[in-house]
Amino acid sequence: MLHRFAAPTLLLFVALPPLSAARQSPSEAPLTVPQVQDAPADDKSAGAAKTTDDKPAQESVTQHSLVIGGQSLAYTARAGRMTLATEAGKAKAEVFFVAYTKDGEDDPARRSITFSFNGGPGSSSVWLHLGALGPKRVKLAPEGWAPPPPYELVDNEFSWLDATDLVFIDPVTTGYSRAAEGEDAAQFHGVTQDVEWVAEFIRLYTTRNERWASPKFLVGESYGTTRAAGLAGHLQERHGMYLNGIVLVSAILNFQTARFDVGNDLPYVLYLPSYAATAWYHKRVAPDLQGDLRALLAEVERFAIDEYMPALAKGDALRPEDREQLITRLGRYTGLSLEYIERCNLRIELGRFCKELLRDQRRTVGRLDSRFKGIDLDAAGERCEYDPSMSAILGPYTATMNDYVRRTLGFESDLPYEILTGRVQPWKFDQQNRYLNVAETLRQALTRNPALKVFVAAGYYDFATPYFAAEYTVRQLRLDPTLQPNVALSHYEAGHMMYIHEGELARFKSEVASFIKGTSNR
Repeated sequence: MLHRFAAPTLLLFVALPPLSAARQSPSEAPLTVPQVQDAPADDKSAGAAKTTDDKPAQESVTQHSLVIGGQSLAYTARAGRMTLATEAGKAKAEVFFVAYTKDGEDDPARRSITFSFNGGPGSSSVWLHLGALGPKRVKLAPEGWAPPPPYELVDNEFSWLDATDLVFIDPVTTGYSRAAEGEDAAQFHGVTQDVEWVAEFIRLYTTRNERWASPKFLVGESYGTTRAAGLAGHLQERHGMYLNGIVLVSAILNFQTARFDVGNDLPYVLYLPSYAATAWYHKRVAPDLQGDLRALLAEVERFAIDEYMPALAKGDALRPEDREQLITRLGRYTGLSLEYIERCNLRIELGRFCKELLRDQRRTVGRLDSRFKGIDLDAAGERCEYDPSMSAILGPYTATMNDYVRRTLGFESDLPYEILTGRVQPWKFDQQNRYLNVAETLRQALTRNPALKVFVAAGYYDFATPYFAAEYTVRQLRLDPTLQPNVALSHYEAGHMMYIHEGELARFKSEVASFIKGTSNR
């Protein structure tokens, strides 16, 4: 039985290319790298790192403090690029990271460590770093709306740093991470390759910093959850590194749940509760349903699985009277006209919904967070011009990260910090004539390491990785009953990046802190 946290009190994912390309592996493995010399830690300005595009940087080490829960916490920040190389010593990549460690801890084994990354593919780790986990966060309005520029960072009283040390990883070609001179960056741009090289960074960082005895966690967002599931298996099987826990933020493990392809009806079913939540938020559901959101979604979830899915499976054999009843129910839940649903053949694709819901207001709704509204050139088209929720956060996160890394962390580089890049495309997916699905890798990791726990965080207004799809995937893991309590899921009243909503950020921190404490075994 899927365990849920208590009901809420009332993100980044890039559209991926069509699934194609056969499984490929890095040309050289296993990997080791030479030691990077740390700068002295007793001087706030010590180790200030400078680099150009052809001169890899050393680490920059700075000292800071933060108040969390009324308690002052002193910590050390390290920002730098680590060289990954073959065992023969051939440099393959320079991976940029930012690490935060709590000061005053004599025994690293008593302190947990969490490795964090976002998704894309093509995203840096900036969103989790400056949105939820790190000691600084982007200042937004309490609901998550962006202020006018210029933007600023504030102390993050909801940082995870009181519960765990933190390491933010930018995969190759994102952030300041780059392939080494003479190396083809494409060798890092694929499901298997990405997992192997990020795992090598984690292994090497853990070894150099004497953290093998520490409780270890991963947190990934969006495609980063795909990476995290792959890492859970690879770290166990290749390096014997067993994790204590994994936090999956806006999860996508089975890509069939999010592909609106002819012949694949699953997304139409699994997106329906998110459509209903969005229609509820914008006051477009039937008036008698406009009360309690959770009650509405419970009804829609039952309808989606018990009635909508079987009806779509009948195809042309669906009786006309059943079809009419289905259209009526869909109209009540989605706020779309019955005529529109009929013309869509009962199948409401995401792009159409985002354009249609508020067409009479000449507004669109966001993909990462459907609470946001956008304005297109005209209201007659079928698809939105842009994602207003992406546009709202891109400027604040980009400006603050570029300022923070140089002025506060002391790492100087003339390279562009790739917040979210298309330079990783085409991404090599590990499948042939099927959808990528790493859920089985996660099941195997849970089975072989029964102490491993997983926390899944999902936003109601997330159209990139809808919450009901994540719940469906977890229920399809086929875990042994004794292991099913190892996976917990919590819902939030926000979108893909639920933490941009300040109230949900506080709850997210509280639930994750409890998860880490209960799973660290210290």
